[in-house]
Amino acid sequence: MDQTHIHLVITHLPIFGSILGGLVLAYGLWTKSNETKVAAYGLFFLSSIGAGIAYITGEPAEESVEHLPGIFEVTIERHEDFAIYALVSLIILGLASILGVYLTLRKSPATRTFAFVIFLISLVSFGLVARTGFLGGQIRHSEIVKDLTIPLKNIENQEDDDD
Repeated sequence: MDQTHIHLVITHLPIFGSILGGLVLAYGLWTKSNETKVAAYGLFFLSSIGAGIAYITGEPAEESVEHLPGIFEVTIERHEDFAIYALVSLIILGLASILGVYLTLRKSPATRTFAFVIFLISLVSFGLVARTGFLGGQIRHSEIVKDLTIPLKNIENQEDDDD
């Protein structure tokens, strides 16, 4: 298995981990279960590691597909540019989760409030990583690309007008 395969497999971990962790954390908040909250924090931490691996393997994955027919550089760049936002949000989520575990185990009075903050971070992270995954899917799944040909035709027409 090369880095492209790893990238394609691991990218799903932060997507599903952030939303599943959010659901587990919401349940932990509702039931006031510290064990459930800690389980959610573990999911978030694993998701942040997955995001790091996905980001690191992204460049080799790009190298393996950028010369294939039907692959547009603009699509790769959109995915790559958005991936940094997802990565940063998941790093923040992972670090906040470590702090959440610490506060929970120390039985800090701030545990519940901080859990709500982590829950909100997980929702933002899920939105960013899901969008990144959608943009990545457009690289090889032409059936989900609707408006990509219009800008490319406009670019070609602009080049002809410049001559």
